[in-house]
Amino acid sequence: MLTKRIIPCLDIDKGRVVKGTKFLNLRDAGNPVEVAKRYDKEGADEIIFLDITASYQKRKTIIDVVKKTAENIFIPLTVGGGIRNLHDIREMLKAGADKISINTAAVENPEFIDAAAKKFGSQCVVVAIDAKQVRSKKNLINNFQLKWEVYTYGGRKLTGIDAVKWAKKVEKLGAGEILLTSMDKDGTKNGYDIELTRKISEAVKIPVIASGGAGKKEHFYEAFTNGKADAALAASLFHYKELSIKKLKRYLSQKGVAIRIC
Repeated sequence: MLTKRIIPCLDIDKGRVVKGTKFLNLRDAGNPVEVAKRYDKEGADEIIFLDITASYQKRKTIIDVVKKTAENIFIPLTVGGGIRNLHDIREMLKAGADKISINTAAVENPEFIDAAAKKFGSQCVVVAIDAKQVRSKKNLINNFQLKWEVYTYGGRKLTGIDAVKWAKKVEKLGAGEILLTSMDKDGTKNGYDIELTRKISEAVKIPVIASGGAGKKEHFYEAFTNGKADAALAASLFHYKELSIKKLKRYLSQKGVAIRIC
């Protein structure tokens, strides 16, 4: 049985860790290098570094911050934001990233996923899916049905692409992992979108990282059991020390979840 992973996320804006609610109202959460070092010591399994305004501002990820972060931790580092081509991926890997995360560039050019997987290996390619629930066509019971659609440019642009169908497509194109963020749940601390997470997890065979909404340790358990996620990501809950990774892992282990204990 593969162990489940706990992954803190560093949302970076102007070189600082920030956190908001539903991708809005950002507030400062510290220096990315220092925050990453703390999570490494606390027993995080991986760290994800997302330059959240890079795509929107059409600039590249802040590579010097990535390099300093990578130099100070000893766990896998995934980097995303502003990665548009194979050269960008190469630069991130040279800076110390173990994996790269792409969203906007993948949606606008799906063949980029295939090219990246062939050049650097599927294990290196994470496709981020930022999804929001929308009302769809009418049905006989409720007059409408709910589905999730993909957003790009840091949650600013609706694509009209069905999230579940997109997840299946990126797997076929060679993605090795999916970072699934519920925009409806992001920063709310009301729990992950379990239905969305389960639908995506059941639709693909590659690992799915649940993201958006963690507010207490029970939410992680729900993501792993009911949501069938392979990893769970959180930000503000860890940034502001409302829950420690060590306590969370002890709880999950006691609940029978296969997890790495430091």
